[in-house]
Amino acid sequence: MPALPPLPASADWQPLPLRAASIAAAAGAISGALLIGGVLAAGWVVLDLPMRGLGAAAMLVLGALIGAAVGFRRQRRTFWRLDDQGLGVRRDLMWQLETRIPISRVQHLDLRRGPIERSARLATLVVHTAGSRFSAVTLGGLDADDAERLRDTLAHQLDRDDDAL
Repeated sequence: MPALPPLPASADWQPLPLRAASIAAAAGAISGALLIGGVLAAGWVVLDLPMRGLGAAAMLVLGALIGAAVGFRRQRRTFWRLDDQGLGVRRDLMWQLETRIPISRVQHLDLRRGPIERSARLATLVVHTAGSRFSAVTLGGLDADDAERLRDTLAHQLDRDDDAL
Protein backbone atom coordinates (compact mmCIF):
# COMPACT_ATOMS: atom_id res chain seq x y z
CA MET A 1 0.00 0.00 0.00
CA PRO A 2 1.61 3.31 -1.06
CA ALA A 3 2.05 6.06 1.48
CA LEU A 4 -0.55 8.79 1.45
CA PRO A 5 0.65 12.14 0.10
CA PRO A 6 0.99 14.95 2.64
CA LEU A 7 -1.96 17.21 3.19
CA PRO A 8 -1.73 20.27 0.96
CA ALA A 9 -1.36 23.60 2.66
CA SER A 10 -3.83 25.31 0.38
CA ALA A 11 -4.85 28.93 0.59
CA ASP A 12 -7.48 27.88 3.14
CA TRP A 13 -5.35 25.71 5.43
CA GLN A 14 -2.42 27.60 6.95
CA PRO A 15 0.66 25.77 8.29
CA LEU A 16 2.37 26.66 11.53
CA PRO A 17 5.71 28.48 11.16
CA LEU A 18 8.91 26.45 10.85
CA ARG A 19 10.35 27.97 14.02
CA ALA A 20 7.47 26.36 15.97
CA ALA A 21 8.52 22.96 14.62
CA SER A 22 12.11 23.60 15.72
CA ILE A 23 10.97 24.33 19.27
CA ALA A 24 8.72 21.25 19.22
CA ALA A 25 11.69 19.17 18.03
CA ALA A 26 13.82 20.41 20.93
CA ALA A 27 11.06 19.62 23.44
CA GLY A 28 10.54 16.23 21.78
CA ALA A 29 14.26 15.49 22.01
CA ILE A 30 14.26 16.11 25.75
CA SER A 31 11.14 13.99 26.28
CA GLY A 32 12.41 11.25 23.99
CA ALA A 33 15.78 11.12 25.72
CA LEU A 34 14.15 10.84 29.14
CA LEU A 35 11.31 8.46 28.27
CA ILE A 36 12.42 6.33 25.32
CA GLY A 37 16.18 6.65 25.78
CA GLY A 38 15.98 6.22 29.54
CA VAL A 39 14.09 2.94 29.21
CA LEU A 40 16.41 1.65 26.49
CA ALA A 41 19.52 2.73 28.42
CA ALA A 42 18.25 1.07 31.61
CA GLY A 43 17.52 -2.09 29.64
CA TRP A 44 21.01 -1.98 28.15
CA VAL A 45 22.57 -1.76 31.61
CA VAL A 46 20.25 -4.30 33.26
CA LEU A 47 20.83 -6.84 30.49
CA ASP A 48 24.57 -6.27 30.92
CA LEU A 49 25.15 -5.75 27.20
CA PRO A 50 28.67 -4.94 25.99
CA MET A 51 30.07 -1.42 26.41
CA ARG A 52 27.58 -0.49 29.11
CA GLY A 53 28.28 3.24 29.29
CA LEU A 54 28.64 3.80 25.57
CA GLY A 55 25.59 1.65 24.78
CA ALA A 56 23.47 3.45 27.38
CA ALA A 57 24.57 6.84 26.01
CA ALA A 58 23.74 5.68 22.48
CA MET A 59 20.26 4.68 23.64
CA LEU A 60 19.73 8.15 25.14
CA VAL A 61 20.79 9.75 21.86
CA LEU A 62 18.51 7.39 19.93
CA GLY A 63 15.57 8.33 22.18
CA ALA A 64 16.34 12.03 21.67
CA LEU A 65 16.40 11.60 17.89
CA ILE A 66 13.08 9.73 17.89
CA GLY A 67 11.47 12.36 20.13
CA ALA A 68 12.81 15.22 18.00
CA ALA A 69 11.52 13.62 14.80
CA VAL A 70 8.05 13.06 16.25
CA GLY A 71 7.85 16.60 17.70
CA PHE A 72 9.01 18.22 14.46
CA ARG A 73 6.65 16.19 12.29
CA ARG A 74 3.68 16.80 14.58
CA GLN A 75 4.09 20.58 14.29
CA ARG A 76 4.69 20.50 10.54
CA ARG A 77 1.49 18.48 10.08
CA THR A 78 -0.74 20.92 11.99
CA PHE A 79 -2.82 23.40 9.98
CA TRP A 80 -5.47 25.99 10.81
CA ARG A 81 -8.22 27.73 8.86
CA LEU A 82 -10.52 30.63 9.71
CA ASP A 83 -13.69 31.34 7.74
CA ASP A 84 -17.10 32.90 8.32
CA GLN A 85 -18.35 29.87 10.24
CA GLY A 86 -15.42 29.57 12.65
CA LEU A 87 -11.99 28.08 13.24
CA GLY A 88 -10.77 24.75 11.92
CA VAL A 89 -7.70 22.88 13.18
CA ARG A 90 -6.27 19.88 11.34
CA ARG A 91 -3.64 17.64 12.88
CA ASP A 92 -2.10 14.70 11.09
CA LEU A 93 0.66 12.56 12.56
CA MET A 94 -0.47 8.98 12.19
CA TRP A 95 -4.20 9.63 12.46
CA GLN A 96 -5.94 12.65 11.05
CA LEU A 97 -7.90 14.80 13.48
CA GLU A 98 -9.92 17.77 12.30
CA THR A 99 -11.59 20.00 14.86
CA ARG A 100 -14.17 22.57 13.86
CA ILE A 101 -15.14 25.35 16.26
CA PRO A 102 -18.27 27.21 15.18
CA ILE A 103 -18.42 30.87 16.16
CA SER A 104 -21.64 30.22 18.05
CA ARG A 105 -19.78 27.84 20.44
CA VAL A 106 -16.94 30.24 21.33
CA GLN A 107 -17.17 31.54 24.91
CA HIS A 108 -13.91 33.46 25.19
CA LEU A 109 -10.37 33.52 23.81
CA ASP A 110 -6.95 33.56 25.44
CA LEU A 111 -3.42 34.04 24.15
CA ARG A 112 -0.59 32.38 26.04
CA ARG A 113 3.07 33.19 25.50
CA GLY A 114 5.77 31.51 27.54
CA PRO A 115 9.34 32.78 27.57
CA ILE A 116 10.47 30.44 24.78
CA GLU A 117 7.44 31.32 22.65
CA ARG A 118 8.04 35.04 23.20
CA SER A 119 11.66 34.74 22.13
CA ALA A 120 10.57 32.98 18.92
CA ARG A 121 7.62 35.37 18.30
CA LEU A 122 5.10 32.56 18.78
CA ALA A 123 1.88 32.26 20.78
CA THR A 124 -0.74 29.71 21.81
CA LEU A 125 -4.37 30.48 21.07
CA VAL A 126 -6.86 28.96 23.52
CA VAL A 127 -10.47 28.95 22.35
CA HIS A 128 -12.86 28.21 25.23
CA THR A 129 -16.07 26.68 23.95
CA ALA A 130 -19.54 25.89 25.19
CA GLY A 131 -20.25 22.25 25.81
CA SER A 132 -18.62 19.51 27.79
CA ARG A 133 -16.73 17.29 25.34
CA PHE A 134 -13.89 19.67 24.55
CA SER A 135 -14.23 22.73 26.72
CA ALA A 136 -11.14 24.35 25.20
CA VAL A 137 -9.23 23.93 21.97
CA THR A 138 -5.56 24.87 22.06
CA LEU A 139 -3.53 25.76 19.00
CA GLY A 140 0.13 26.21 19.94
CA GLY A 141 3.01 27.32 17.78
CA LEU A 142 1.16 30.10 15.97
CA ASP A 143 3.02 33.13 14.74
CA ALA A 144 2.34 35.85 17.33
CA ASP A 145 0.81 38.19 14.73
CA ASP A 146 -1.42 35.40 13.35
CA ALA A 147 -2.52 34.47 16.88
CA GLU A 148 -3.50 38.05 17.67
CA ARG A 149 -5.28 38.40 14.32
CA LEU A 150 -7.16 35.12 14.91
CA ARG A 151 -8.16 36.18 18.41
CA ASP A 152 -9.34 39.60 17.27
CA THR A 153 -11.20 38.23 14.24
CA LEU A 154 -12.94 35.52 16.25
CA ALA A 155 -13.84 38.03 18.97
CA HIS A 156 -15.19 40.47 16.36
CA GLN A 157 -17.25 37.73 14.71
CA LEU A 158 -18.50 36.65 18.14
CA ASP A 159 -19.49 40.24 19.03
CA ARG A 160 -21.25 40.61 15.68
CA ASP A 161 -23.19 37.37 16.22
CA ASP A 162 -24.14 38.42 19.77
CA ASP A 163 -25.49 41.73 18.46
CA ALA A 164 -27.78 39.86 16.06
CA LEU A 165 -29.44 37.96 18.92
